[in-house]
Amino acid sequence: MLVARSSPFGGQTRTRVLLALSLLFESYPRELARVLEVPLSGVQKALQGLEGDGIASGRSVGRMRLFRINPRYFAYSDLQRYLLRLTEPEIDLKRRVEALRRRPRRTGKPL
Repeated sequence: MLVARSSPFGGQTRTRVLLALSLLFESYPRELARVLEVPLSGVQKALQGLEGDGIASGRSVGRMRLFRINPRYFAYSDLQRYLLRLTEPEIDLKRRVEALRRRPRRTGKPL
């Protein structure tokens, strides 16, 4: 967890969404909600605000919307370094991110 539950980006969900995006590079709201163990509506609201502020950017892929930290954000490299530092104590979050399946299942492979 964040040290002393700080929220440098306005709210805990916004901050945690940014931390997860920094670890995942790109993700969709339902996956972020699962990784962060928070309600989907909170993640969607946080992403909407981050996108409105220009910190996150989204793109549509089929019916899904993928989000990432906006590489055109004026302080992108500084933000990435800051988020990297903030993720250092987030051992549980890192473990959940590492456990995610990031590639499609082979066709015909049993579940």
